[in-house]
Amino acid sequence: MSDFLTTLQSRVLLCDGAMGSYLFKATGRLSETNHVYEHFNIQQPELIANVHLAYLAAGSHCVKTNTFGANHNQLASFGLENKVAEINRAGVTVARGAIAKFQSQHGGDGPFFVIASVGPTVAPLSDAAEVEACYREQIETLTAEGSDALLLETFHSLPQLEWLIGLIRSIPGGPPVIAEMALRSDDASGLLDPDPLTFINRMAELGVPIAGVNCCAPWDASAFVDAVKDAPAIVSGAVKLVVMPNASGFQRIGSRLMTTVNPESAGKMARSLSDRGVRLIGGCCEMHPPHIQEMHNYLQSRHVAEKPAAIRIETVLPSIGDAEKSANGPFSRKLKAGQFVVSLEALPPRGTDERIIHKKIDFIGKLAASGKVDAVDFTDGSRGIPLISPGDFIHLLRSRLGWTEATGDPIELIPHFTARDLNIMGVQSRLVGYHANRIHNALFITGDPPKMSPTYPRSTAVFDADSIEMIRLTHACLNAGVDFGGVPLGKHADPRTHFTIGAGVEPEAQDMTRELSRLQAKIDNGADYIMTQPAFHHAPLAALEKFRSQVPIIVGVMVLTGFDHAQRMSRVPGVVIPDSILDRFSAMDSAEDQTRIGREIAAEQIRHIIQDGWPGLYLMSTATMEGTLEILQSSIG
Repeated sequence: MSDFLTTLQSRVLLCDGAMGSYLFKATGRLSETNHVYEHFNIQQPELIANVHLAYLAAGSHCVKTNTFGANHNQLASFGLENKVAEINRAGVTVARGAIAKFQSQHGGDGPFFVIASVGPTVAPLSDAAEVEACYREQIETLTAEGSDALLLETFHSLPQLEWLIGLIRSIPGGPPVIAEMALRSDDASGLLDPDPLTFINRMAELGVPIAGVNCCAPWDASAFVDAVKDAPAIVSGAVKLVVMPNASGFQRIGSRLMTTVNPESAGKMARSLSDRGVRLIGGCCEMHPPHIQEMHNYLQSRHVAEKPAAIRIETVLPSIGDAEKSANGPFSRKLKAGQFVVSLEALPPRGTDERIIHKKIDFIGKLAASGKVDAVDFTDGSRGIPLISPGDFIHLLRSRLGWTEATGDPIELIPHFTARDLNIMGVQSRLVGYHANRIHNALFITGDPPKMSPTYPRSTAVFDADSIEMIRLTHACLNAGVDFGGVPLGKHADPRTHFTIGAGVEPEAQDMTRELSRLQAKIDNGADYIMTQPAFHHAPLAALEKFRSQVPIIVGVMVLTGFDHAQRMSRVPGVVIPDSILDRFSAMDSAEDQTRIGREIAAEQIRHIIQDGWPGLYLMSTATMEGTLEILQSSIG
């Protein structure tokens, strides 16, 4: 088996994005006579190398050669039919050279692969003989140059693709084949053409190890994956899925015709595809390095769970129990006593505006005085944006409100804790620091990748540990009095921390099997409570029923501010907003009425949570914080 296939079996691989549209952006000209993109492999190899380097820097581990149109027929239209071998040979050479340069300059966590691009003809070919005449020299050259895989991309004609696969199989020593169709959905029926299952089954019959789609809208690519992910060839692993969609395409959203694919949405799409079993992910037209970088960031947050398990530590003292955790504050006390708890999510400030800081602190003071909430939990760089760290904001909050060690805190202050920004040493240092500063409850989440403005220096996600591992280390190590290497945290009689440990769950995750498996692992490794992502209707919570006897599950409710906010949230992976809620917002013309509807919906959801006997409420309010007490008053009393 090739190194490429072996690697693909063990991990998701990220490919690069567009070559043609990126060259158009760089040169301002389409591929045309005397300006043939594939000829650049010989005429301007440094330009092609720089394209490869940009994608490698963005996080790609597979680079596609600049040979998409380097077959006999396509080059003949430019008078270059005598340079087929030379152009293809140079394409592989430039790609390998770019990888070598990148590794010499940056190291890079390999392996890296050269994927030889083979594209269609303008007009479909009519038989196997025409396919051989068009492609044999290109395929023989790409094979002889040691390409790691042959990527047959953007084919519309299934017969032409099959004839080409037959040609490749007749050439000894060929690398693995990746077959991609450019599927389209029919506007009237919504059906994909050709039929996804027919395509995948045919690829399985031909022995193609990797098959999928490219050069299509992201939603068509997603529909393709949904249509084939349960096919026997996919489930058995005989065929692995590849998806490389465009960044363009328009959808009607409300009254607007919009494209919703920016770099961040491309990243979310990559994570969603990975969760649904796609093994090779990349981009096609208009997917450029910023899109690939976001894909890399989002996939990195998934790869952390694939790292080897840490060494298990033997401890002298047992991990602390419910009695010690009950002393951490009103939230922990009520949680351990089986009473209904309420926590409200708050975002720390991003900048230095004293008015904003004062407004947030004043609001939390009013919350504490109201007696309506038991805790406030502070996000840790929500959406990957740099905010004041939760621990620092808690320290500032206590100082401004006069909450000292002597007075205690009237509500429990809970920092979210992500693995994005800290290596494993930093995780331990921060947690021990939290304990020393009277922060004894933490909500562990893996975290969103960094998402800065273009003018912000590039920030690398660390992800040494995921939420499950952080829960285990806190419960089995720190709460048992030893560091992550098994060394006691002090020579005194009881060096144990006494964290109450929280975790999250998405009740409408796209891969619920994975999500529920991870939930069980969080519980098994020591989570004291679970907070859910927002559930806008009751059906998704049914999947959590079997866990209710194991751990308190605090149900999330998000306060929607209006129709636009609801639409944005509906596009977030793992969040489903029923049409009935969207209809209620769209029926209101004014912003004030939409705000009122959002608060009414939140209050209704809270009442259902209480009626259904869930042990707590996790309120994700709006950034303005207005109306929160009103919602709690109308729903809880």
